Amino acid sequence: MYSFKLLSLALLCIVFVSACGISRKSVNYASTENARAIENGMASWYGPNFDGKLTANGEVYDMNGVTAAHRTLPFETILLVENLDNGKTVQVRINDRGPYAKDRIIDLSKGAAERVDMIGPGTARVRLYLLEGDLENSRITDIKVPTYTVQLGSYRDRSQAEKQTADISGSRVEEVSTSGETFYRVYYGTYTDPEDARKEMQRLNNMGFAGFVKQIEN
Repeated sequence: MYSFKLLSLALLCIVFVSACGISRKSVNYASTENARAIENGMASWYGPNFDGKLTANGEVYDMNGVTAAHRTLPFETILLVENLDNGKTVQVRINDRGPYAKDRIIDLSKGAAERVDMIGPGTARVRLYLLEGDLENSRITDIKVPTYTVQLGSYRDRSQAEKQTADISGSRVEEVSTSGETFYRVYYGTYTDPEDARKEMQRLNNMGFAGFVKQIEN
């Protein structure tokens, strides 16, 4: 009996130590010490008016999740958001675009905002840390300034895309991978002002080339 009690106690200690190790690992992963700071500014949050609607990457928005909207960072980028007013942090995944108020750099989901205690104030001074994402190989040159292009076509066959570009002077073909598939898209121009992109789209439409303005994602 005594041996059995000792064995049980030993097993409980192992479980306890293992649990502590998992806890520490989780905290370290979400700490600011080893993360790369990429942006400082004001954060806001969005909730009920958008809950259940589609986000910019095609997901259904869950206001109680821990996601966020950013103007330029590639979808699926993982950030650590630090509330500089109270030191609290939350890890979020970028799945939407915004905010569009000039003095804001990120829109947190309601669930994320609750974790850093900014529901009441509505906004907070924050610092963004990059945890997962590849900005070095991104086409983004300034994470504060979105860039746009006019998309004129999307093909699975590169030769079809190149055939279209031959008819549109100044257009280009770019290879894009999405949902495990490869597409060859025909783009025209690069713009930081969406209105300039819309004007160019209209000019191309008047010439008989159907297209639409889209933000360059990465």
